[in-house]
Amino acid sequence: MSAEYVLTLSCPDRPGVVAAVSGILAGHDCNITESQQFGDPIAQRFFMRVQFVSGLGLDELRTAFAALAPEFGMEIQLFARAVKTRALVLVSKFDHCLNDLLYRVRSGLLAVDIVGVASNHPDLRPLTQSYGVDYHHLPVTPDTRAKQEAEILTLVDHYQADVVVLARYMQVLSDDVCAKLAGRMINIHHSFLPSFKGAKPYHQAHARGVKLIGATAHYVTSDLDEGPIIEQEVARVNHTHSPDDLVAMGRDVESRALARAVGWHAEHRVLLDGHKTVIFPR
Repeated sequence: MSAEYVLTLSCPDRPGVVAAVSGILAGHDCNITESQQFGDPIAQRFFMRVQFVSGLGLDELRTAFAALAPEFGMEIQLFARAVKTRALVLVSKFDHCLNDLLYRVRSGLLAVDIVGVASNHPDLRPLTQSYGVDYHHLPVTPDTRAKQEAEILTLVDHYQADVVVLARYMQVLSDDVCAKLAGRMINIHHSFLPSFKGAKPYHQAHARGVKLIGATAHYVTSDLDEGPIIEQEVARVNHTHSPDDLVAMGRDVESRALARAVGWHAEHRVLLDGHKTVIFPR
């Protein structure tokens, strides 16, 4: 019985990479349904995503492609499309991003399995449980931060989460957690940084008469809010918009940017390119 798979790879850019990959696929009677590639002329690295149908199992395919890794210096990943990405969502008190993700998943608009939600506040338990998702209240203080982060990592292991989504989780995570979840943790924040820091950034932006508001979804690193960017969204504003209007519009752009970033990650369309990302959208 045939199944659909996704192959992603990166390697030093050189002739013969596409031919080698195509040869493996053709030699194992695989049918390519989608193929995208990009050569970074600055980093001199090559990136590729191939979607294909095969009658072979995942282990057999991994064995077949493993032979290419040493010859081309490839970093290869292979996924079965039928297996959904398992996401653990971290949230504080703002509910818009969480509610949007839960709705998209339930509506079939986002191919993700939200396996649990954890928060440093109890407020969003009713919302989460209305979708039939486990909710974990993990309060945190400066004295209990290490213990609370250990509990988060325990949940990641317990749920076998492939990705951790910070859906307006208003806590700074330690370097240790960032390192352990490198390339597996996505954050969303307003794009006013570094101009408008601290409380009420939309009110600060209104006071300065901004003409664009935006949101950035990125992978989390130990450099606060400076990880590789996956997606950004903007909305144009003008003098007629009040601070509350900006807040409402900001919630919308944050939700949309995060949903797209999580969706692309779940479909294995995001490849890391140093401090940047290569995105192969549909």
